[in-house]
Formats: sequence, C-alpha cells, structure tokens
Amino acid sequence: MLQFIPVLVLMILFFVMMFGIGFILNMLMKTTWFPCFLFVIVILPVVVYSLWDRSQTPFWTHVGSFQLVDYLTGVAGLIGAYMSGWTIKTLRIKGFKMF
Repeated sequence: MLQFIPVLVLMILFFVMMFGIGFILNMLMKTTWFPCFLFVIVILPVVVYSLWDRSQTPFWTHVGSFQLVDYLTGVAGLIGAYMSGWTIKTLRIKGFKMF
C-alpha cells in the first residue's frame, strides 16, 4: 500500500531539488532547456543502470519492477527541471538580463 504523506514529501523534495539545480545551471550556462535534457539523458539512465542487478534480471524486467513511487518521483523531478527552464525563459522575456 502506497502511503500518501511520504510519497508527497518525496515528490516535493525531488521537484524543489531539480528546480533549484536547473535554475542555477540555467543562470550559469545561459541555457533554457539544458536541465530537462540532462535529467532525461543522464540522470534517469544512470539511476536505472546503477540499481540494476545484471546477473539476475534482464533490463526490461528490471525497468518493470519499479513501483509507482519511483515513477512519481521521477516525474516530479522532470517537472521541476521543466519549470526551471520555463521560469528562466519568462524572466528573460520580462527583461531580466542577468538570466
């Protein structure tokens, strides 16, 4: 059974963490969507690969063994990375040149 409060806290933590990291990367690198690409291309595959027991299960069985909470936290992190890019883009449109 999925407990609601710990999952909600975990999702908020991943959202805030990826939003903060993405916002800082956007400011330093002068990019907009780099954190989204970084999250999807680097972070998610590294986490999935590092948790995979290669001697026991095939890859697709391993991916299917993740629970709903794993997918929810991953989606919350991706939304945080997307929102950081959207925030930087909005700030640039409104005239903030430091971003």
